[in-house]
Amino acid sequence: MDSDIALIGFGEAGSTFARAAGWGQRARAWDLLAARRVGADCAQAALADASLILSLVTADQALIAAQDYAPMLTPGALWCDMNSVAPATKQAAAAVIEAAGGHYIDVAVLAPVEPAGTAVPLLLSGPMAVEAEAALRTAGFSNVRAVGREVGKASAIKMIRSVMVKGIEALTDEMMAAAEAAGVTHEVLASLDASEKTLPWTQKAAYNLERMHAHGARRAAEMEESSKTLLALGVEPVMTRGTVYRQRQAAQQPPAPFVPGEVGTPVPSISTSLDANGVGVD
Repeated sequence: MDSDIALIGFGEAGSTFARAAGWGQRARAWDLLAARRVGADCAQAALADASLILSLVTADQALIAAQDYAPMLTPGALWCDMNSVAPATKQAAAAVIEAAGGHYIDVAVLAPVEPAGTAVPLLLSGPMAVEAEAALRTAGFSNVRAVGREVGKASAIKMIRSVMVKGIEALTDEMMAAAEAAGVTHEVLASLDASEKTLPWTQKAAYNLERMHAHGARRAAEMEESSKTLLALGVEPVMTRGTVYRQRQAAQQPPAPFVPGEVGTPVPSISTSLDANGVGVD
């Protein structure tokens, strides 16, 4: 079988995809580490005749990879940038790929690739997103959806949702450090369990914003006391200080025009929301 798939970067993600899809000789891989190269002794050989390219490098190399390998692309090739970078970075990479005659696809990977493999949720955006969706499905990816023709839209969804996903992790770290230092971990966690409200995020976001605008000044003052509590326990209140700032700012602004009923229902097969992908999301 001809090699029509090329992978730029063959670390955990690339090797997982290749194994899960069973690409075999259909794919070549180029990596800066010689031990990771598959079927090609140079980048040009890996990209020769490839119609579908998956860029799977580190975030700081995403734009550099586009710049370095764009001149080697077959005209009309689909460059699927699966790296976790800002929309502006993807737009800069898109300009390079398009100028070289390729088609740039902004791809957001919404969960860890292991163990999901080619069932990992993917969002695509760009002028050729629909065509890329079809190509990725043909290659074996099963959970793919085009969300628009603008490069940067898919990455914006991932980057913005990461504010919550990664923020919760950071808040958890700060809370647990203080709870352990105070010797009250069990009671703190039990209290959170008792007060947890299971709501869709469209409702939860609206509720949280309304409470901040109505009570932000009082809550900011309370969180300043929480900061003092953490400092006394030897825990730097980095996230807590941010909460003080956000609560105070919300109290000084008019309520945000966010109404849960105006938010559309996510597509069942692949959610872009925190509701479906909030656990174990990369």
